[in-house]
Amino acid sequence: MVQIETFIRNIPKAELHLHIEGTLEPELMFRIASRNGIPLPFESVQQLRQAYDFANLQSFLDLYYQGMCVLREEQDFFELTRAYLEQAHADRVRHAEIFFDPQGHTQRGVPLETVIAGIRRAQLDAEGRLGVSSRLILCFLRHLSPESALETLLQALPFRDWIAAVGLDSSEAGNPPGRFAAVFDRARREGLPAVAHAGEEGPPSYIWEALDLLKVSRIDHGVRCLEDDLLVRKLVAARVPLTVCPLSNVRLRVFRALDQHNLKQMLERGLQVTVNSDDPAYFGGYLTDNFLAVQSALGLDYREIRRLVENSFAGAFLDPEVKQAHLREVSDYCAGFPQD
Repeated sequence: MVQIETFIRNIPKAELHLHIEGTLEPELMFRIASRNGIPLPFESVQQLRQAYDFANLQSFLDLYYQGMCVLREEQDFFELTRAYLEQAHADRVRHAEIFFDPQGHTQRGVPLETVIAGIRRAQLDAEGRLGVSSRLILCFLRHLSPESALETLLQALPFRDWIAAVGLDSSEAGNPPGRFAAVFDRARREGLPAVAHAGEEGPPSYIWEALDLLKVSRIDHGVRCLEDDLLVRKLVAARVPLTVCPLSNVRLRVFRALDQHNLKQMLERGLQVTVNSDDPAYFGGYLTDNFLAVQSALGLDYREIRRLVENSFAGAFLDPEVKQAHLREVSDYCAGFPQD
């Protein structure tokens, strides 16, 4: 058991499903709030952590949006992103693809340029100082209107070179992906690939819509795909990556306990599953924590852990030669451990 823990801790990794606002640890939230003169409805870090008992996705989002209100200045977004990328480096993450929610900031009067410039500065710092590469994915908030999403896309076009893709997140129930088809069409005309949250709380039909109407190349979450055999066959045949977030799924009551998670079944069905941390400050663990927890709960072996890692690099928005270099590093690392 000690050996597989060592294997997990040190294997080179990629992370494809990470909300940068969801990495806002309570200590940093209090520090930024104090600097910006923003009162918080919590007396201490401990009291804030005690609020992290979520009944569902919406109860988490209510606190999530409240927390991001402390982020006002470019330095705030720089410190937030730097902290995540330093943790990622400690977790042996070689490449990260980072979601951000511009509407959650521009609606508060924070200019998009302030948000993206702070994040970008931290990305460049981490690549030069830590050797961690990253890409930025602009997410539209699905509980807001398609018109708001289109306005956000147009505001972001001057920063097109800093954005790798567009995505869709926030409250899934009652907000099908198809509502945003026109926005995703426009993003595609601008040369931006797409991903979308689907099949977490929403039904398998939302995954179909994301594939057929939004033309996504990756499904975020997607754990409910197993309810539809035809959908599973399509996902397998097209080798669509699924960015699964195990600890998040349990904290948001998608599964009652981690040993009931369907990740292993998804692997056995031939799906291109990856492991990710989602909103780690709120859900109790970063990427390595997710790997360790799911390995223990589901009894994953070395081969399955390796496959999850390889799926992440294969599903990343990276040039083929860069992917191959990362996959060779994984292969070389794995050679020193059992192969089953």
